[in-house]
Amino acid sequence: MSTLPPPSRIRLFFGWLAVFYLAWASIVFFGGYTAEAVAHWPIALAMALGSYFAGSTPMGGGTVGFPVLVLLFDQPASLGRDFALAVQSIGMVSASIYILATRKPLDWHLLRPALAGALVGTPLGCAFIAPHVPDLAVKLMFAVIWASFGVMHFIRVRPIVAANGNAAEWHGVDVPLGLAVGFFGGMVSSMTGVGVDMLLYAMLVLLYRADLRIAIPTSVLIMAFTSMVGIATNVALSTVWPGTYDVPAEVFYNWLAAAPVVAVGAPFGAWVVSRMPRTPTLLIVSALCIGQFVWTMINDRVDGWDLVLAIGGVLAMNVVFHYLFEVGSRRAARRNA
Repeated sequence: MSTLPPPSRIRLFFGWLAVFYLAWASIVFFGGYTAEAVAHWPIALAMALGSYFAGSTPMGGGTVGFPVLVLLFDQPASLGRDFALAVQSIGMVSASIYILATRKPLDWHLLRPALAGALVGTPLGCAFIAPHVPDLAVKLMFAVIWASFGVMHFIRVRPIVAANGNAAEWHGVDVPLGLAVGFFGGMVSSMTGVGVDMLLYAMLVLLYRADLRIAIPTSVLIMAFTSMVGIATNVALSTVWPGTYDVPAEVFYNWLAAAPVVAVGAPFGAWVVSRMPRTPTLLIVSALCIGQFVWTMINDRVDGWDLVLAIGGVLAMNVVFHYLFEVGSRRAARRNA
């Protein structure tokens, strides 16, 4: 994995960057958006870190962009969601092109059906579910998903990091499981901007015992695809039914500021993940995920049944993670017997 890719392959990645930066510069300078791009520099600064985590961990860049916009800048959750999908359509796509160009190993037997499931679930969620979910519910859903991710890693980080090699196929299970992960993960992503990547990653590392160097790039690709489908659907809906569906101009302005940063930040994270110890990065990210949960509870003054449901959601998801881990352990023992 440490060998350098052939020059012809890496040129594909740099060709993509050249096309993107040319297009971005044309939009900014010839479209008259220089002032808006400069004025939104704080999100570009935040996404410098967010894009690195997007490429080096199973977290989309929206995992940083969403709380920064919604919790720090006090923007609506719907704006945070749309920005997450939009910025990941550059950052995660850029990382995906790098991953494919350098032939990083991927788990295609789960990824293929997950892509098909996301292609159906994401537009359905964008059209029929996301517009009707209250802002607080979106914030709590986001907080619960990523706090659960953080708790899982603090509990299971050793076996997750220790896994090595390709995940063995599970005939009769792979296709329906991949379809379900893509479909329901796409619906979650339509509401929060992230989620399908974490679901696929959890299946790979807990149930299939996949190597992190395979599971993380695989999660990057599913999030890149889902983000493109999601933001394309939202833009189309806002064009066909303005007022009912709406993508605020602020999403575009924040995207202008952050896109040139994430285009290189996420691929850099994808490059780093195969060359540096994985445990510290996962623990740092997990601590941030739990921290944003606490921040959300305090910032939105979540109490009573809402707080009980949020904490219960984190516990319930970790019960599911524990079950997947135990099933994966039994399956691995039978395979090695």
